[in-house]
Amino acid sequence: MPQVDDPAAPRIAVVGATGAVGGTLLELIEDRALPYRRLHLVASARSAGRTIRVDGRDHRVTEVPRFAFDTVDVALFCAGEQVSREWVPVAVAHGALAVDSTAAFRMTPGTPLVVPQLDAAELGRRPVGGVIAMPGAATVPVVRVLRDVERRWGIRRVVVSTYQGASGAGHGGIEELQDGSRTVLQDPQATVPSTQFSPPLAFNVLPGIGEVLADGSTRQEREMADEVRKVLGLPGIEVTATCVRVPMVSGQGAAVWTQCRSAVDRTELVALLRALPEVVVHDPGGPTPAALDDPDRLHVGRIRVSTTAPDGFWVWLATDNLRVGGALDAVRIVEELLARGAV
Repeated sequence: MPQVDDPAAPRIAVVGATGAVGGTLLELIEDRALPYRRLHLVASARSAGRTIRVDGRDHRVTEVPRFAFDTVDVALFCAGEQVSREWVPVAVAHGALAVDSTAAFRMTPGTPLVVPQLDAAELGRRPVGGVIAMPGAATVPVVRVLRDVERRWGIRRVVVSTYQGASGAGHGGIEELQDGSRTVLQDPQATVPSTQFSPPLAFNVLPGIGEVLADGSTRQEREMADEVRKVLGLPGIEVTATCVRVPMVSGQGAAVWTQCRSAVDRTELVALLRALPEVVVHDPGGPTPAALDDPDRLHVGRIRVSTTAPDGFWVWLATDNLRVGGALDAVRIVEELLARGAV
């Protein structure tokens, strides 16, 4: 649905509209016919003045400091944590409801951390602080699988290894991987310039993502564990993550080991997974991030209940990280807010 003349339709700003997630968000706004009265595109100074076509109309990009947040009802933030920390409070102070895809407010007490397939009831009213936070794109597939597992068998421990493509670092990450790959193909001994990844990602695997903390884990790994506990409402469970950057342009996979509080029956587990909303189960076998038939769904495979520890099982998860846990979830949150009259 293009721009509508309906006072009930929201005025929406996309902050980070020219980024990897922002561009996908604009595609989904058009593809899913999200109704809006006005659509504003907001980005950094280097993108200001650009024109982007959405729903058959040209929209000019405004620089963040020059944008009037009192002209919108909903501000979708996908421009990075630093931008969110500075500008989400400004948007909220001017009356906008902020939906933030960054880590800036995920663990703030009182701020709902929302996965639309799990927490739609949270979207029936405007949060007191004016901010709805979204978990990281690597966290979302894990919690979508584990919520019903917890209800059926209980959970003691979760061990996750993620394999994340370059798009998690935005357009800059994608371009650096592509440029580096071309350089290495032309000369395997060449020095590959790298500002997004250290060491360079081309033809490489990087065993950590983000700042390394005192205990040897990375910031993303710590955040992922905290997000899993918060979304599941299980502050006491043990969650351990290893986040790995792999040389694919986009997409992500995760190997997840879950130790439950009682023995798990594989047939029942597969049936439970098949019943989850917007989930495709590949059994036998396993999906690959580069070949997902439906990139708007969570793909699950490699389902294995341990023969030596029957209270534990493995699954493999594959998603398009720009959509699932990213742009698609942001649009779904707005859709739920509209359906429930919260904006």
